[in-house]
Amino acid sequence: MSNLYETDYHQWLSNQVALLRNHHFDQLDLENLLEDLELSIKQDIRELEKFLVNLILHLLKMDYQTTVLRDTVATERVIKGWMVSVWNARDGINELLDKNHSLNRRIEDVLKEAYPKGKKKAIREMNLHIPPKCPKLNNSSFPDQCPWSYDQLMTEDWYPLNGVEL
Repeated sequence: MSNLYETDYHQWLSNQVALLRNHHFDQLDLENLLEDLELSIKQDIRELEKFLVNLILHLLKMDYQTTVLRDTVATERVIKGWMVSVWNARDGINELLDKNHSLNRRIEDVLKEAYPKGKKKAIREMNLHIPPKCPKLNNSSFPDQCPWSYDQLMTEDWYPLNGVEL
């Protein structure tokens, strides 16, 4: 059975479903089935983290653009582009959680893992636009922990625009 797992995954999976449906538990490929189920759980958590990293990345860039740089020409143009990324991340998170309600229990832990990654990306991306003679962003350019709650991150029309009107 495990040979089929390695050569034709979908057929193996179909066989496992049929065995379960017919209550032939003694014929299941338990080792591979358990591994597959564990990987599926981890994949959902990684997907949630990926969406949160992207959301944090763009919200941090918005916050920096509107509090530090405050270049009005660039602000309107770039923030509108980042808003699309924020919408996509929020939509992705909502869709994932709608399909996997149990992930709600993991949100705070995943957020703690995602924030440093989003922060690192924000620093790297913002530094691409800092003029050569100006100081580059570094780890202290943003808070050590996420400055926003999960609920605030997911509020549909909330953005850290710091008084900037679009």
